[in-house]
Amino acid sequence: MDFVLQQIINGFSLGSMYALIAIGYTLVYGVLRLINFAHGDIMMVGAFLAFIFVGIFTGWKFNPVTLPVFIASVGLSILFTSIIGVMTYITAYKPLLDKNAPKISLLITAIGISFFLESLFNVIANQYFGGNYQSFYFPKWFSQVFEFGRITVPILTILVPIMTVLLLGVVLYILYKTKIGIAIRALAFDIQTVKLMGADSNKIIAFVFILGSSLAALGGISYAMAYPSIDPYMGVLVGLKAFAAAVVGGIGSVTGAVIGGFILGFVEVAIPGFFPELGGWKDAFAFILLIFVLLFKPTGIMGIDFERQRF
Repeated sequence: MDFVLQQIINGFSLGSMYALIAIGYTLVYGVLRLINFAHGDIMMVGAFLAFIFVGIFTGWKFNPVTLPVFIASVGLSILFTSIIGVMTYITAYKPLLDKNAPKISLLITAIGISFFLESLFNVIANQYFGGNYQSFYFPKWFSQVFEFGRITVPILTILVPIMTVLLLGVVLYILYKTKIGIAIRALAFDIQTVKLMGADSNKIIAFVFILGSSLAALGGISYAMAYPSIDPYMGVLVGLKAFAAAVVGGIGSVTGAVIGGFILGFVEVAIPGFFPELGGWKDAFAFILLIFVLLFKPTGIMGIDFERQRF
């Protein structure tokens, strides 16, 4: 029983990181019907910016990293990541949307942005930091581990799921209790009608990108703290898994994205835990689960009828 509980705790911790990123996927898809494959690299940008700001505030000594310094670095990282996220919309997606370009053009553009961000931070890491892989520094307080009998619970495995659930509540509140949220859901239902009613669709879509990019930055920072290292390609596989989580939960459903993230994290941790000989297949389990869900419930666990509702 202790072993089972340990796997559940570890799975929910990993799944909450996937969930934060999956929310961004599902928001953008719900509004634009676009799979933003650059979203995983936005997560990487968030982690790298937090690393850079911590370095600046500590004079590149990284010792010690105090809690105020780290909080300031995370805040600035979220701010600049959200700016980068909205700039990708303004410079890359908006011109195509204005010309009613086919969806395949948007998809190819998203892949191009992904390669650009990876290459950019690859150059930055090699030229200024001495290599792709860098250790991620944060206050020692986050390294605390609690022991309950034979169960070990790092403080991050408590904080990250709690943060994810709270942020889910914030996103749902925005979508259902605020004017911008009503506008987002209306835009997702019919962009042309919203434009005819006088709403500025570009501002609404920009807000969606800001919200999704902010959550991705938090997910990237959480992931970098759990596996204390960063590299320019860290968002590739994690982003694909987060996309799988969004589809498993029901692409277009914010709550489904979080549920899908938790399920995916648990599957990825638990199966190698119970069957160590399958450890080498750890990354494949996410996509095997995705295939099974698509076979038996193509709309996902909380799939939405897009002709009737959004999010």
